[in-house]
Amino acid sequence: MVVSRRTMLLAGGAVAAGGVAIPASQHVAWGRRTFTRPDYDPDFPEAPEGEDSWMNWSGVQRATPEAISRPASEGALSALVARTDSRIRPFGSGHSFVGLAPSEGVMVDVSQMSGMRAIDADTGIAVFGAGTRLFQAATELADAGRALPNLPDIDVQTLAGTFSTATHGTGETLTALHDHIAGFRMVTAAGDILDVTPDSNPDLFAAGRVSLGALGIITEYTLRTVPMFNLHRQVWVEPIGTLIERAEEYIQQHRNFEFYYFPNTGYGAGISHDLHEGPVSGRGDNEDDSTLEELKALRDAVGWWPWMRRKIIGEALPKGMVEDVSDSSYKLLATTRPIKFNEMEYHLPRENGIKGLKEVIAKLERHKEVFFPMEVRVIAPDDAWLSPFNAGPRMSIAIHAAVDEPYDYFFSEIEPIHRANGGRPHWGKHHSLGKEELSALYPRFGDFMALRREMDPSGKFLNPHLAKLFGEAFDD
Repeated sequence: MVVSRRTMLLAGGAVAAGGVAIPASQHVAWGRRTFTRPDYDPDFPEAPEGEDSWMNWSGVQRATPEAISRPASEGALSALVARTDSRIRPFGSGHSFVGLAPSEGVMVDVSQMSGMRAIDADTGIAVFGAGTRLFQAATELADAGRALPNLPDIDVQTLAGTFSTATHGTGETLTALHDHIAGFRMVTAAGDILDVTPDSNPDLFAAGRVSLGALGIITEYTLRTVPMFNLHRQVWVEPIGTLIERAEEYIQQHRNFEFYYFPNTGYGAGISHDLHEGPVSGRGDNEDDSTLEELKALRDAVGWWPWMRRKIIGEALPKGMVEDVSDSSYKLLATTRPIKFNEMEYHLPRENGIKGLKEVIAKLERHKEVFFPMEVRVIAPDDAWLSPFNAGPRMSIAIHAAVDEPYDYFFSEIEPIHRANGGRPHWGKHHSLGKEELSALYPRFGDFMALRREMDPSGKFLNPHLAKLFGEAFDD
């Protein structure tokens, strides 16, 4: 769905040639504007001598821990946790935008505990190291003729990070990924190793599927899988009003449906995936990043003039069906995202989803500088204690900002809309909630806090972010 710069220039030239007056003073002022936020720093923090340096994918979470450890086995991790007096936090690919991972104590990279360890050909039950990246898990399952029922849209997260933050895909009848966990192994704060299933420890299993890494360090997952399947993918562009009006129809019609809105343009893109039988076409090159770069170029050039911006995109953007392909499910549902960003995502009750979405769009479009697409998905309910989806089906609304641009309005303007509509935040994405707000949103939040204290009475696995979530003192 590439919108080439040449096409946009031609469209803009055609509009200008039609006799439209250009307000030159606004043009000049916009051209002098910088979109980079003052505190943006793409470099790792400078660590004191003898310490390490770490930052997350988007660079907003940073730490200089005493050490970064990369244990190669569960036994090595158990020994490390047992002998370490400092605070400890596990981390994976760094795709959480909030401060779940940073620690000034010891940070534990779980990535060496990865790969498929076993699979039952009859039941499809598969065992993976918790540090396995999603793309590796999907590929190894495909080699065995199996698949996960659904995937998120980014495939570089570790299984531990994916499940512990309730990462999800989209689909009316499809649950978040943690709902496919059949069991897991965990190293506790004392260094003990627990094998957790619904039968062996039902409370720890219910809490540990979405654990935020607060109960222990998970080393291995046992997962339920399904036979490998192919999907038919369609992407189409239409006015955002039409997409919103027909959203429920599309949700009911397709196995997977989501849509994107391109802020300040009036247009969006619907994306559907349905089961496919027969030969596959393959997807070809992914043009998402090229489209994003052109939306940014349009913002930079004429963002100061909303009418012109909408007029140009109306002339330049392809309409109707822009992609119609088929392939293996894991090749279509999830991709790698090289362009970095910051993100806030809230999960609203389905009955409030469209109302909240319209309010978010109206608020976003007061910001002429916004160009990054917003994403809308739906998720079926499950019963994990800290699952955002355990109170019924949800509509997920995600907004993004380029990695180097301001995102303070996420909190001051967008988050209040989500909260007023009963939204729960994605555990791994920007939000400002703490113990009081979360206790009101999650019926089992108090039970989770009590279990966490039982599992980790000294707070070995706490950091400032978790201490805020659970209302614990933190003076390190």
